[in-house]
Amino acid sequence: MTSPTPITPTRTWSAVLFDLDGTIVDSASDITASLAHMFTELGLPVPTDEVLLSFVGPPLLDSLRMTAGFNDAEAWEALNVYRDHYGEHVLRSPVFPGVAGVLERLHAAGIPVALATSKPESMARRVLDHAGLSQYFTVIAGASDDEERSTKADVVAEALRRLHALDISTEHSVMVGDRGYDTLGALANGVPTILVEWGYGSPAEAADAMAVVHSADQLRSLLLG
Repeated sequence: MTSPTPITPTRTWSAVLFDLDGTIVDSASDITASLAHMFTELGLPVPTDEVLLSFVGPPLLDSLRMTAGFNDAEAWEALNVYRDHYGEHVLRSPVFPGVAGVLERLHAAGIPVALATSKPESMARRVLDHAGLSQYFTVIAGASDDEERSTKADVVAEALRRLHALDISTEHSVMVGDRGYDTLGALANGVPTILVEWGYGSPAEAADAMAVVHSADQLRSLLLG
């Protein structure tokens, strides 16, 4: 991923929002394995690894419609098959090196941290609980199980709404993610984005990011100075 010119923060962030898959946890192999299982169970050819990886990040129901070409009924059937399988493997994904330390430092500095993920919220909570990271999050927002709230813009808006409800200022918030979907969803809510290179994005996805970092140390510096 090609980095825009790094930006040194000139203010303290009022809140930091984090994506989950590809940003906090390395879940791609578990997600793509469950996707491959899904296609097999449905009697369909399994797409290439590259195509399967493209499903990681965006709302899955949308990807099943647009990338796999499923109609609404087929997409929901596929989603349920996927969720049944992935639910048994979701806790296997490791936390990326150094990320837990960044979350701990933000928490210690008194900066509110929110999760904003397109993964179902109940599943995201399980992941953070299992990794011992829930304690660092003021708000955990994800997709609703019925997919009514699934786009990154909607999830970011929900995270900001919940922070507001706790009387936390979001005027100088920043999003940390790994895909262009994170950037666009955050920008729809007036929030700039720092993209991490250890995730699953391509160089083209960095175009609208405020900055791109290649290490947890760089991310910590941008968030805490």
